[in-house]
Amino acid sequence: MSKQVKVEIEKLRHELEKHNRLYYVDAQPEISDLEYDKLFKRLEQLEQEHPKYDSPDSPTHKVGGEPIDGFETVPHRLPMLSIDNVYDEQALFDFDERVRKLLDADVVEYTVEYKIDGVALALIYEEGRLVQALTRGDGRQGDDITHNARTVGGVPLRLEGKSPPALLEVRGEAYIANSDFSRLRAEQEAKGETVFANPRNTTAGALKLLDPKLCAARKVRFLAHGIGAHEGLELNTHIAYLDALRKMGLPTTPAVEARTGIEATLELAHVLMDDLHTLDVEVDGLVVKVNNFHERETLGNTSKSPRWLVAYKWEKYESVTQVEEIGIQVGKTGALTPVAHLVPVEIAGTTVSRASLHNRNELDRLGVMIGDWVVVEKAGKIIPHVVRVEEHRRDGTETEFHFPDRCPECGSEVAQDEGGVYIRCLNPACPAQLRESLRFFASRSAMDIEGLGIKLVEQLVAAGLLTSFADIYRLTDRQDDVLALERIGEKSVNNLLSAIEKSKEQPLWRLLTALNIRHVGTSNARVLADRFGTIDAICEQTVESLAEVDEIGPIIAESVYRYFHSDFGGRIVEELRERGLNFGEPIPEGESGQNAGDKPLAGKTIVVTGTLSRFTRDEIKEFIHNHGGKAAGSVSKKTDYLVAGEKAGSKREKAEQLSIPILTEDELVALAGGDSA
Repeated sequence: MSKQVKVEIEKLRHELEKHNRLYYVDAQPEISDLEYDKLFKRLEQLEQEHPKYDSPDSPTHKVGGEPIDGFETVPHRLPMLSIDNVYDEQALFDFDERVRKLLDADVVEYTVEYKIDGVALALIYEEGRLVQALTRGDGRQGDDITHNARTVGGVPLRLEGKSPPALLEVRGEAYIANSDFSRLRAEQEAKGETVFANPRNTTAGALKLLDPKLCAARKVRFLAHGIGAHEGLELNTHIAYLDALRKMGLPTTPAVEARTGIEATLELAHVLMDDLHTLDVEVDGLVVKVNNFHERETLGNTSKSPRWLVAYKWEKYESVTQVEEIGIQVGKTGALTPVAHLVPVEIAGTTVSRASLHNRNELDRLGVMIGDWVVVEKAGKIIPHVVRVEEHRRDGTETEFHFPDRCPECGSEVAQDEGGVYIRCLNPACPAQLRESLRFFASRSAMDIEGLGIKLVEQLVAAGLLTSFADIYRLTDRQDDVLALERIGEKSVNNLLSAIEKSKEQPLWRLLTALNIRHVGTSNARVLADRFGTIDAICEQTVESLAEVDEIGPIIAESVYRYFHSDFGGRIVEELRERGLNFGEPIPEGESGQNAGDKPLAGKTIVVTGTLSRFTRDEIKEFIHNHGGKAAGSVSKKTDYLVAGEKAGSKREKAEQLSIPILTEDELVALAGGDSA
């Protein structure tokens, strides 16, 4: 009997540890909370009935032991230094320049990760067992909160694997998930207690409680992101270290990737910022780190912070408002996007009345109901998004929103992407996605077809005259049908058809932009056009060869490759080829792109700032590009000229400090040979 009990206890521990890993590390739970609780209670019962089989590493000890009398202050084995902060992209370029100079390197590999707005925590494992947990304190010494850390979600009491390091100090962030915080506040409201103010302060307070059972009730979690003192761990990069932590059963900051060069690093940073809404945790920036540990050692530290990392932070602005309605918007790719219509509220100087809820999974995660009070955040340049529901303010009048099982625009079937989160209308002729994609195709930033605005696009779609991009160019053969539309005269039609015909000669980068390939904007479209010359040459590339292009990187490369090798993309390309659009010119062998040759601005990097009088911002970028130059966004030592309009600010100051020549618009035109085209 005794042996059977021991076997069952070990099996239950193994099961619970597995499910803890699936929940906290892999984010792929296989059982419900109720099923987990049943396993947990059975183990707890057996350990109480057979105390000789109890173990300090058992999952049951994560609910908290006996209260302690107070905290002991303990020196850190290695100082927990602070991080230098920057607030704009120029400062990131400056950081990269300092790093490359100190390393005497042309290019450096960096990682980018979310900066979790939590409480810094150091977990110390010896021979794989958790022996101590310390707060950051003043960086030199911190409080021993081991009794509470044992209750934190995602903190294993024993590392997985047969040969754990002799010593491993894992540094990371303790936090409370937004969803858990909402539920905690609702529970407090129901009990008539004062509700917590914000997740970070609640986390800090939980870790300083003397009774670990109370800390366990706060639902604190942990994400690892750094390394402290260690012995017996031989790794060369941050990416390898994070992979090793996950194999040991520790959750790490999500979506960390490495990129070579600061431009590719910024590309990844923008992707992470766009995906900020997918996180169930407060974030106040990104952290850029040198990936290679040996390079980190070479760079070393200042008295306050390491030289090998920097925090790219943004100001966060929040407000609380009410959801009046939830609607569905059908986009140009057919994706059904739930949108919260809000009681208008001012955030960071702008009035916010709508916020995307992105997809059904996001809607379910947030648990937003019509009538709910929600926290809406605007951080830096990021569009407003709903952070969490104020569940404690619910009064029973809220109503659940049911995601439609048919397209609200055309009534067609919808389906979720295989392996993805988006639900799309399956009707390629859906008026909503068609008009949105056509509107963008004709827009000023794409094919620039004057006169083909959203209202006319809607008329043409409704009349059956536009069902694809190629149909735009078939309108020149259907003048009478266009004239038959309401409120459109012969002169307007002639001007429209002339603009359509003229757009066939638009440069390749505009066509690449107009195709609406994910992650490809005007600047990346220019890079692709310059590097490969023609659409056919782009189609011939592999993901790897596309990713090798400066400013492209693997994310954009994968997206471009998929588009041109899909049936959908291939069909569009051939239809537009038949209509005679400009697909570019082959690049002569031995040349590397459009900037090669003897153009007057060839090889020059030019930054534009201030209010312009002669050009729009897009026009001057195109002017620079057409004359062989590169229009950059930030001033650095690599900048050849700064074009300054009225009210030029920090970029002009930076250029003056670096003795970079400053030009007016007219002086730029003169430098380019006097041709303003």
